[in-house]
Amino acid sequence: MAIGLGIDVYGTLVDPIGISDYLYSLIGDQAERMAELWRAKQLEYTFRRAAMGRYENFDLCTRCALEWVAASLKLSLTNEETARILDQYRKLNAYPDAASGLSGLKRRGYALCAFSNGVDSSLRQLLEHAGLYAHLDGIVSVDEIGTFKPDPRVYQHLVRRLATKPGDTWLISGNPFDIIGAKAAGLQAAWIKRNANAVFDLWDIEPDLVVTDLNDLVRQSLAMDEG
Repeated sequence: MAIGLGIDVYGTLVDPIGISDYLYSLIGDQAERMAELWRAKQLEYTFRRAAMGRYENFDLCTRCALEWVAASLKLSLTNEETARILDQYRKLNAYPDAASGLSGLKRRGYALCAFSNGVDSSLRQLLEHAGLYAHLDGIVSVDEIGTFKPDPRVYQHLVRRLATKPGDTWLISGNPFDIIGAKAAGLQAAWIKRNANAVFDLWDIEPDLVVTDLNDLVRQSLAMDEG
């Protein structure tokens, strides 16, 4: 049976903190702090909604998180400014290794899909803008089942969509919580550790493979073949 790869998007293929370059024109030196707070609150909202069983899609969580951060930093954003920021969030830049890494994985015969908390239409726009969509076989969104990572059901959904077995399904992610969620659901997982100083969550679950970027994953792909 073929090996299927579900590749996370935000923090794995595109850099969500890169929105700080755009925010700088609006708020100056607070831009990077705002981007980091926004990302943290966005994820917090998804975790809380999954735990509560009160699903609203990722676009709404992203907007609510932006509004919370703006209020926390005492920034008065107009509706037009908010809309422009959210539009820019669908134009995040890809990591430098993303396109070449996906291309290399594709040449090795893996089934590749973007696997994300994001909404399909927003993901498609994002991945097309980043020049990555053509390297993928498709998109698997948690929106299809109405919950968020790391709910075990989203990883089971990935397995069904890829038509693989859990042991033949790999999650590729730069986010430790995502790796732990996939492993807990019985999948294999590779952690993209771009920052040499990053510390994996100190749980009793560890990734099957740790690589520096997607090109490194291509170089170490034999480990995925061997399971």
